[in-house]
Amino acid sequence: MAKKSIVNRDLKRRNCVEKFAQKRQALMDVIASSGSSDEEKFLARQGLQKLPRNASPVRLRRRCALTGRPRGVFRKFGLARGKLREIAMRGEVPGIIKASW
Repeated sequence: MAKKSIVNRDLKRRNCVEKFAQKRQALMDVIASSGSSDEEKFLARQGLQKLPRNASPVRLRRRCALTGRPRGVFRKFGLARGKLREIAMRGEVPGIIKASW
């Protein structure tokens, strides 16, 4: 089980990313467009730098929904490998069976 403070920090980052997503996208569009002047691109870069660091989606970490574990998380299920194995062994995940050959 991950520390609650780290899980809460990740939730705080997710909220910040969501809050600034539109503003960030607008600035990125100005920077990427070929029709923008150099002055507009410069101002857009400055505006992007003024946003909080936690507004960047790169700073997010995929975590297990049950335990908060940061590594070994399956995207399809949102669970860490250990919890996924436990739940699959109980037969609670449809379509997953124990391999045998």
